[in-house]
Amino acid sequence: MNLIRKQFAVLAATAASVLSHNADAQSIPKGVKNIVLVHGAFADGSSWAKVIPILQAKGFNVIAVQNPLTSLQDDVAAAKRAIASMDGPVLLVGHSYGGMVISEAGNDPKVVGLVYVAALVPEQGQNVTDVNAAMPTTGVEKEFHLSPEGYLSLSPKAVNESFAQDLSSEEKNLIYATQVTWAAAATQEKVQSPAWQNKPTWVIVAAQDGMINPDLERYKAKLIKATTIELKSSHVPMISQPGKVANFIISAAEKL
Repeated sequence: MNLIRKQFAVLAATAASVLSHNADAQSIPKGVKNIVLVHGAFADGSSWAKVIPILQAKGFNVIAVQNPLTSLQDDVAAAKRAIASMDGPVLLVGHSYGGMVISEAGNDPKVVGLVYVAALVPEQGQNVTDVNAAMPTTGVEKEFHLSPEGYLSLSPKAVNESFAQDLSSEEKNLIYATQVTWAAAATQEKVQSPAWQNKPTWVIVAAQDGMINPDLERYKAKLIKATTIELKSSHVPMISQPGKVANFIISAAEKL
């Protein structure tokens, strides 16, 4: 009888362990669990502040890169450092100019997919100017201020009417006050081998984007054969519609 009791106790403990393991597994995302978020020009990693908690609540490991915005290569290097810090495959997400960054940094072997959010998508050998030249611009470039040192910043009008027109006044004021200047020289640096050529891609088109022509976003999404959704948002859907952006990123991660 003692032997039977011992065998039963072992079986019960094993079953409990399996059940516990299965319960833990349910909290771990399917597919890729690591997400690196890359911000665009005039911004920093806090532009993802509303998306990050949603992703973390689903069990993802998330890092928002802090691009120096001093050159494309400096920004690519910052993204690569974040990728290197992750344990396992990475889904790389880029907003706006961050699309240039992820197209280059996405060649890292750890990166298994790319998500472009209201982003520039470069073709072989293109820089920011080349990408925008494919369609008429929104005209917002008239509101860019260039410092004597060669750094660009946005006017209040650009923030209010083109960058973040669907946000509250408080959020617009915060974006203007905390904007990071962007080296104009970065717009001339070319991406030679964009990673979307050999990795799966997803695109969020911002239908009311005043920074990048929405038709350019649609055109590039078709060009790279990306899984695409369109949101009725300004240039910053991750701030105005964080739930929809986060859910799209999650769906991409689960398919990898």
